[in-house]
Amino acid sequence: MAHDGPVFGVDVQSGDIRGDAPSYALVVLEEREVDGEREEQLERDVVSFRKLCRLIEQREPTRVATDNAYELAEDKDALVHFLQSLPAGTKLVQVTGAQRPEPLSRVADRYGVPYGKQPMEEAEAAARLAAANVGYEVTAFTDTTTLKVARGRSTGKGGWSEDRYTRRIHGSVKKRTREVESELEDAGLEFTREVTEKYGGFSNAIFTVEAPPEEIPVSRSRSGDTRVEIERERRDGIEYEPLVKRRDRVIVGIDPGTTTAAAIVDLNGKPLSVYSSRTADAAAVTEWIVERGRPALVAADVTPMPETVEKFRRSFDAAGWTPDSDLPIDEKLHRTREAAYDNDHERDALAAALFAYDAHEAQFERISRKVPARVDTDEVIARVLAEETSVEIVLEEMLEEDGDTDEESDAHQEPELTEEQRKIRRLERQVERLEGHVEDLRGQLEEKDETIEEYEEKLSSARRKERREARRHREVTKLERKAERLERERDEAREEVEELERKLERIKTLWKLDHDDFSEVAEGRGLVSVKVLDQFTKGEIDRVKSEYGLVPGDVVYLRDASGAGRTTAELLAETEPRVVLKEGGLSEIADAILFDREIPVAPADDVTIQEVDELAVAREREVEAAIDDWKDRANDRRRQQKAEMVDRLISEHRAESGGP
Repeated sequence: MAHDGPVFGVDVQSGDIRGDAPSYALVVLEEREVDGEREEQLERDVVSFRKLCRLIEQREPTRVATDNAYELAEDKDALVHFLQSLPAGTKLVQVTGAQRPEPLSRVADRYGVPYGKQPMEEAEAAARLAAANVGYEVTAFTDTTTLKVARGRSTGKGGWSEDRYTRRIHGSVKKRTREVESELEDAGLEFTREVTEKYGGFSNAIFTVEAPPEEIPVSRSRSGDTRVEIERERRDGIEYEPLVKRRDRVIVGIDPGTTTAAAIVDLNGKPLSVYSSRTADAAAVTEWIVERGRPALVAADVTPMPETVEKFRRSFDAAGWTPDSDLPIDEKLHRTREAAYDNDHERDALAAALFAYDAHEAQFERISRKVPARVDTDEVIARVLAEETSVEIVLEEMLEEDGDTDEESDAHQEPELTEEQRKIRRLERQVERLEGHVEDLRGQLEEKDETIEEYEEKLSSARRKERREARRHREVTKLERKAERLERERDEAREEVEELERKLERIKTLWKLDHDDFSEVAEGRGLVSVKVLDQFTKGEIDRVKSEYGLVPGDVVYLRDASGAGRTTAELLAETEPRVVLKEGGLSEIADAILFDREIPVAPADDVTIQEVDELAVAREREVEAAIDDWKDRANDRRRQQKAEMVDRLISEHRAESGGP
């Protein structure tokens, strides 16, 4: 076994998970140390679904193997619930494949695992296959975990007053949040934190941790004022991931030079990975490629193939590909438009691999149609490319390789043949001659296929030329649209300049109103600008900010001061106005916030405001008088608040001491 811990093999013994309560054949496969040596141990039992779940929880197997995951769940939601109940470190494995499983008998035969049709025999086969890393892990969760620290009880009244009780609970949540954060940091885990602050501390904190639950040093808990909840992030659906990543056949594009770049594309034309380095040598690039697949085709974006790329091709014993002429940049940009890369070198390597796939796509499809179901199609494609031979010859060679061992073991002195055996031999030789004739016909067919490929290449070239013309047309159209857009922007800018000039004239007119004597202006006692808000709302504040700006020291005039809440008042206070002139009354909360921020508030009637269009001015001396009046009122208000606070403290002291 390739791992420690028991492996459970499971198969339905009787019943159905969608109907009657089923029973399961269970085989537990485990290696144990006996007399200093590790020996394989097998346990067999027939259990109910509930007992199976209980055994999984108690023994925590590394894998629960089955030939069909839906034998353990009636539908997708039930399967997700079952996966969620598995212990950390336990995987559900479907040994027969992913979304389209094969028969268990075929998989067992392929890997030389004993197989029988009885449920207990099928359960044992599943266990042995999973122990040998055969199959796919069934998963519904990512490796991201959400960890939530929240209140462990309601904030209603306890033994103390409600405010103190609530403050204590929120303080406990904040303390537990800091403890959890410290544990995650000590474990070196990546995470983000979002908290909801409430009176006295936090009402909850949510950590998003880039790790599965078994790697997180915090567990679910509930203690007094706090609780900790842990939940794995769900995938969009059920996914199947191979237990062992197979190194598939791939197409490799290489761009040599001062910066060496390589790109990997699978035999379906899907980009898998790109790489580039200024310092890596050929060995490092080779190692990077080997870790990601076995090259069947090595490609360059120029012709002839550079010597460096040719060395890579020979080292992998792969076929090579180069274009008829160096690939143009615009074609490379178009072919790689949907792929991700970091620089031009990676783009060129990726383009080489993708164009190589385009050139062989039809050939790959023809080969795939000819390959039997149980033969590795990718391996056949690689041999056809490398050996430049037919599919039939490659299949025959692969069958001969598989049969060499049997032929050698069966070698012995041939006994005298009977008449029937001689007749069979004659027929076999006749079949061989017919097969040779068939092979000749296939050769002619391949020649015709090659002719068709030539015409297809010409057609592809014509299509590429047509695409280039279409791209040129699109570029011209794009430039025309850009010119139209720039003309519109120019016209809009001219209109904006004209509007600003009109505003400037209005400002000059406003400046001259009632100011025959400009000596006051020179002495700093003339007019001040006033920013006018029609209503005391967030939208109106944002509008004035956008159109005219609100900066510290502005004089703000509220035509209607009623209705503002805490957020609106704080938003206005953040602009630090010199004074707020208001029509009507402020709400209590808005009045308190502006008073606490020491922002003067005065009735608009105390100051003469003159308006031209949306612009307004007031006399400096009247503004200063309004501010001085507010300061007097503010001092009286603070004295009154202090007196009320002293009276309240005396009353509370008397109430607590029980005195008069």
